[in-house]
Amino acid sequence: MKMTAAVITVSDQGFRGERADTSGPAICAMLRHDGWEVVCQTIVPDEKDQIMAELIRCADELGVSLVLTSGGTGFSPRDVTPEATKAAVEREAPGIPELMRAESIKITPRGCLSRSAAGIRGRTLIVNLPGSEKAARENLNAVLPVLGHGVAMIHSGGSAECAGNMKNMQSRTKNSG
Repeated sequence: MKMTAAVITVSDQGFRGERADTSGPAICAMLRHDGWEVVCQTIVPDEKDQIMAELIRCADELGVSLVLTSGGTGFSPRDVTPEATKAAVEREAPGIPELMRAESIKITPRGCLSRSAAGIRGRTLIVNLPGSEKAARENLNAVLPVLGHGVAMIHSGGSAECAGNMKNMQSRTKNSG
């Protein structure tokens, strides 16, 4: 199975060209280092309908295995990425943001303020990351070792041969750290 990914940065200022996007390229680099082929990288404004449309495009039209978003997960009134994600997915995957928050809290108590969401649309796993490059890297680092297995489960015919994939995942985790 080919591991393809899309990275969507959610930022009004980034979309208008008023701020350089550093989290999107950092996420792409981490994915490539882990063996993912990044087939799409884009920036959208903090607008629920536009975020949702891009998530759906990446899943349904591009058929990527994984979509990572960066930004729009905080408490600001414009932070609507989790709402757009929940509207786009068919099944939620709450353990992924739970793990990211648990790891973030070890670094800063503010980690509990993340409203990140994750879920599955068709054969695509969608995960929200924070907007700052530092926090996006930390959160992705927490879950990157399990994302490939999650995608394999989505693409399986009912079983992802969990024991075999766990050995591969453990091997990849040891090699990436």
